[in-house]
Amino acid sequence: MGTLSVRKPVIVVNFKTYPEASGQGALAIAALCEQVSVETGASIVVAPPLMDLAVVASKVKIPVFAQHLDGVPSGSTTGHVTVENAKASGAAGTLVNHSERRLRISEIHELIDRTRASGLLSIVCTNNLAVSRACAAMEPDFVAIEPPELIGGDISVTTANPKIVADTVESIKTISRNVGVLCGAGVKNGRDVAKALELGADGVLLASGVVKAKDRKAVLLDLVSGLKD
Repeated sequence: MGTLSVRKPVIVVNFKTYPEASGQGALAIAALCEQVSVETGASIVVAPPLMDLAVVASKVKIPVFAQHLDGVPSGSTTGHVTVENAKASGAAGTLVNHSERRLRISEIHELIDRTRASGLLSIVCTNNLAVSRACAAMEPDFVAIEPPELIGGDISVTTANPKIVADTVESIKTISRNVGVLCGAGVKNGRDVAKALELGADGVLLASGVVKAKDRKAVLLDLVSGLKD
């Protein structure tokens, strides 16, 4: 496991590469997440675009994750983003194998090993129970179950397919009790968060529900309320 830790339950906000969440927009959303975290005591992690990671990490005290890293050594690897780059930029961890940046199992394993050795945390995204089990055996810090057909939609995985969340939690805990479980896809409000925790998850991973919201603070406060239900 990484030398750092993320307090559970946690809300992880992925900015993706939305224009409104890049540059100054990334700083603004990260600062808002930090403000809500301080005001409510909630554990919130942000994952800004890679180009904004260093600046965001230098401006906020909540954990900042990379959206993706390459499992290559630092040095003669032009154009790649290494684990060492991320750590030097102030990252606390990284997403791995997001549905929009899929990797081979061998690449996932390499990244988990590299992040662990560097003291960074890892959240491995998975799309089904079999992949979740395989990744849990590698002992990342978290596995985030995200059925791809629900990502970006209006129906949360906790409503559309609660069984996959409960089954993933149960299955992963039989493999390693050190691996936290998050759920994502369609998470939009505090009810979705509360349901995720009821199903045994340690938190949620979401993107557009916050980034695309007209009143982001109101949405964040609503999400946080689900941590306490």
